[in-house]
Amino acid sequence: MVQTRLVAEDPLATIAQVVSRYSGRNDPVSAEELRGGASTRRFFRVRLTEGTAIAMHVPGQSQEIAKVADHGRRWPFLEVRDLLAAHGVRVPTIMHEACADGVLLVEDLGDHTLANYLVEFPEQRELLYRIAVRDLAVAQRALADLPGDCIVRARSFDYDLLLWEVEHFREWGIEAQGIELDERDRTTFDTAADFLARTISGWPRGFVHRDYQSRNLMVTVAPDGPHLTWIDFQDALLGPRVYDLVALLTDSYQRFSREFVEARLDEYAQHLGLSASERRQVGEEFDTITVQRKLKDAGRFVFIDRVNKNPDFLRFVEPTLVKVRAGLNRLTHHRPLAELSVLLDRVLRPVES
Repeated sequence: MVQTRLVAEDPLATIAQVVSRYSGRNDPVSAEELRGGASTRRFFRVRLTEGTAIAMHVPGQSQEIAKVADHGRRWPFLEVRDLLAAHGVRVPTIMHEACADGVLLVEDLGDHTLANYLVEFPEQRELLYRIAVRDLAVAQRALADLPGDCIVRARSFDYDLLLWEVEHFREWGIEAQGIELDERDRTTFDTAADFLARTISGWPRGFVHRDYQSRNLMVTVAPDGPHLTWIDFQDALLGPRVYDLVALLTDSYQRFSREFVEARLDEYAQHLGLSASERRQVGEEFDTITVQRKLKDAGRFVFIDRVNKNPDFLRFVEPTLVKVRAGLNRLTHHRPLAELSVLLDRVLRPVES
């Protein structure tokens, strides 16, 4: 049964109540807030009688709650987690659900996101990215036939969503910077946005994590080697096969040579048994989605600063636009994208941090 959200309370007080119910003890609760990402969710490491857990607090105004109200079903995080677990994907264990309080107690996987781990162990980068690509290909095979009532089936990267994301960049990555596009520039941008949305939405769709990148993969080391656990998958939807590869290999928080990226694309094709011509198509799809996604990301980073009052992501705007330009440079055989490249080179200036 779907639980409705009770009156919002102080997160720590609410978490203390949830932990007490879970443990059956009324001892004081020790909770340390963890640095979060771009969402409104907050995360706390809480000490239990034995070990620790992560308390995920979802505020009442969160999209997570809105989706429950709209669809009359479990939190998407929980539904997608169970889907992934049932298909052999490593995901955190849910220790306790208190959705009415806006809290989940989740397995504590430590502090080693892939991004953090590589700071300490940079020599492990190629190995871990080979694992990430392999895991993604294996998951895509396993998730090829989704249950009919799966929430992932209810949403997709259709034309409207893809177009909105590119327009989101125009609004925040260009216009919010005080840059005015004249009528000709606007036509150039709109034509390219339509081309991207129409092209990508026309490709076959399958399971997409949507944010499969270094901050959403947790590293654990076992006797048989390192493993990656997926997190932050609540927005999973249907989309093109290489979308998660783009998220992984054009990660705004990482830098890769083109040779590194091409090697990982080769491995992806090998895992899926693709032919040489299909591998070339993977490259075309990868570059096209790179332009679309990284435009969205660059605009989103500005939006997070201006609207959410979180400037932490502004420093990633310029590196993200570098990836956009690199993708456009490989797609000049498409006139709308060639003209977009010229436009962006002319009007953009660095975002002030």
